[in-house]
This record gives sequence, structure tokens and C-alpha cells, in this order.
Amino acid sequence: MDTAGEEGYELYAVGGCIRNLLLGREIGDIDLSVVGDAVQLARRITERLASGRVTVYSRFGTALVRHNDRDYEFATARAESYLPDSRKPAAVKPVPIGEDLKRRDFTMNALALGLTGPRKGELLDLFEGLADLENRILRTPLEPDLTFSDDPLRMLRGIRFAAEYGCKIEPGTWSGIRKNLARLEIVARERIGEEIWKMLSGSDPVRAVQLMIDSGLMAVIMPEISAMSGIEQVGRHHHKDVLKHSLRVMQNVVENSGDPVVRFAGLIHDIGKPASKRFYPDQGWTFHGHEVVGARIAARIARRLRLGKANTARLSKLVRLHMRPINLTSEGVTDSAIRRMMIEAGEDLDDQLILCRADITTANPKLVNRYLANFEDMARRMEDVEARDRMRSFQSPIRGDEIMDICGVEAGPVVGALKGRIEDAILDGGIPYDYDAAKQYLLSIKDEAMKTDPKDLIVEIRNRARNRTRVDRDFRFPTDE
Repeated sequence: MDTAGEEGYELYAVGGCIRNLLLGREIGDIDLSVVGDAVQLARRITERLASGRVTVYSRFGTALVRHNDRDYEFATARAESYLPDSRKPAAVKPVPIGEDLKRRDFTMNALALGLTGPRKGELLDLFEGLADLENRILRTPLEPDLTFSDDPLRMLRGIRFAAEYGCKIEPGTWSGIRKNLARLEIVARERIGEEIWKMLSGSDPVRAVQLMIDSGLMAVIMPEISAMSGIEQVGRHHHKDVLKHSLRVMQNVVENSGDPVVRFAGLIHDIGKPASKRFYPDQGWTFHGHEVVGARIAARIARRLRLGKANTARLSKLVRLHMRPINLTSEGVTDSAIRRMMIEAGEDLDDQLILCRADITTANPKLVNRYLANFEDMARRMEDVEARDRMRSFQSPIRGDEIMDICGVEAGPVVGALKGRIEDAILDGGIPYDYDAAKQYLLSIKDEAMKTDPKDLIVEIRNRARNRTRVDRDFRFPTDE
């Protein structure tokens, strides 16, 4: 900061770093407001430090300096104007620090600490942000309609802050959010996804979701979640409100996992129920195949929010398999069925079990105790199977290239069919998970496979793949009665 003072700059630490400092939270990255040329100051400081790197955004008068594993954003104190179809400033002009603080999203983020210049050491609180922070009130410095219309992403930030810091949203600010829902159409999907991800990773994602629902933001961003709300009844047959149940499941997950993907799966695990809902007079309400439908919807939502391929795949898999562990608590389930479940869940097995356990939300204590006892017994069986068979890293001991050498064939359906038959024999307990046993088994079955019509082998391979991802659709979760 010596450089800023020596060269006559007014420099202020602003926003989240001040808020977190006052709350006793980790500060993280630091935002700096400069009365003067922020880009020039950032370059001068980096030169003096002889370390770090500068990324310049000349259009906005800002520069990002990375130093000692921390980001410092230098921004010229400025006022901004916006075009109706964009949240990016159309025009930027330098202003005094007081005018700069007006454009902040919320009063708790409109605090500034003077680092150099005439207000060095002074905490600027022009909009009663300290009182709002102490009283946990979320409020905009300016008229909420203007704040949210200029930058609609601030509505999602407001929901996130309210949940993270336990704030009540001031009525005018709440009204401003509800009034500007349509403005979200100008916000890039990846920016919306980033905010959702931060909510899911935060201290109270369930409250964040509830606020999104109550404000109407959820119906705009993820209408599939809003569609889970409501109960239908035909005669004495009714089904529980899927959305309320899902929020309870999500809360159960939050208590056991900080992983945003698993938390999200808790919220949307039953998202396929509205589309798969059917009523039969002799059965009541059914949701056959809702986990398969839900997996497709989950993938669609994740792609819409730009959550990335890996997160999208995990989320979809957790939703698709969420019924599988509880179905394995029935009497008579074989080790083979448990092995197959473990293989399909793979590295996500522990998370799959967290989700499944969280899904036990019945209000009947006797049923809860029974389901949990069955669940824990199944989990112990999984541990036994894993210890015996090392199923997490399961694959055929005989690889494809070796099958080609032993059988004298080229790559094709014969190889795939033989590899699959070896894996089936291991999974079904016919042979041990052992190289020598697998090779001996291969030698005993290879001639018959090599005589089989390739078309039939292709059908066999497809059926095997389908069976390994098949979800039991006959199980119905008990009601809360």
C-alpha cells in the first residue's frame, strides 16, 4: 500500500472482504476501489513487488493481481449505466468513493475501509450497512428495482447471502426481486449456474432453495423443481407433496455431506415423479420408472446451468440409482445383486448410500427404525462383499487383447461377449475373482462363442449392458401414514 500512498491514490478495501472481516469469517480475495487509475496503480504495485501477474480489463477500468495465492481486484471508483438487454455496463465514468459505493448490490457490501489518502483508517458506512449486518437485514443501497434491473444476477446473490448469513430480506428488496424475475433472461447461464453452485456449497442450501421457490426465481430457472409441489387425491388415495419431501431429503443430505452434487441430488432425486405419476384404482398412485425419467431431467438441468460434464454425469447417476440400495434391503437379495449395484455406483457408492439413507423420511418411528435397520444390514453386506471381491475396482481379469491372443480372433463381438461372460460368472459367484480361474473359464467357453452368429453376440452384448443399468421399477416408497 506504500506505493498507493506515495503516488497520491485514494485506496479502499471494499465489499465482501470488509463484511467477512466484521463477521470473523475467512477473508479470501480482496476487492480494492481506487480513486484514480486502478490499472496503472495495479501495474506499479506489481512492478514494485517484482512478483505476481496482472490481468487488465481496460473497458471497465479494473485489473486483477494474483499474489501469494490470493486475488486482488483493483477497480477504479466508478458509476455505471446499462442497456436494457445486457447486465454488462454500457458506460463507465470515474467518481468519488461515495458514488462508487452506491452501485454496490447490498448495504452489507457497501462498506469501505480507507487504506490510503484523507480517509485512511476510516470505515465508510454511507447506507447503514453496519446496522444491517448486525441485524441480519439484506437491503439494497439504492432503489431495489434499479439495482436488480441493472444487474439481475444480484437477485441470486441476494438469495445466497440471505441463506449464508441468516438474513431477512427487507420487504422492498424482496418486492424488487419478485418484480424483476423476467430480467434473468439477459444473464448468461454459466453465471446463474455459478450462483446456484455457491448456494449448494453454502451453509444453508435448503433455505436458499426455499427462498428461490418463494420468490419465483425457481420457476424461472428450474421450473422442474417447482413442478414437484402439490398433492393430488383420488378417493382415499393421496401422495405426499414431492417438493416438501425432497427438501427434507436435501436437509438430511446436508447434515452428512458438503458435496454440492450430492446435495443437489437430494433435492431432485424424485424430480421424475410428476412426469411418471399414474393412478390405478387397485394400486393407488404409482411412479414407475421415475428414477430413469429423473436422471434425464437431472442431466438436462445440469447442462442448462453449465455445471460441467463430470458433475452432470455424477448428478444423473445418483438420481438414477437412488432407489437401488433400498431395494437391496429385501430378504433374499443375493450377493450378485449387491455386487452389481456396487460396480454401477463405482466411486460414488458412499454418496449413493448417503442419498438413499436420507430418503427415509417417513413420520412413523417404527417404520423409520425398521427401514434404517434393514439399510444398515445391507450396508454391512456391501462391506463384506467389497472386502471379499474388491468390487470398487472390478473388471475382468482377462482383458480384451489377451482374449484375442488366446482365441486367435480380431476385435469384434466375440471378444466383447466372452469378456462379458467372464464378468457375469464372477458377479454371479460361479468362479472366483481370480486370473487363473477366469482364464480356465475362458478356455471352456471360447469355442461355443466363436461358433455363434455375430449378430446374436451383438444382441447378447446389448442385453447385458441394458441389464447392468436396469433399475428395479416395482418398488414403491411407503407413505408417511
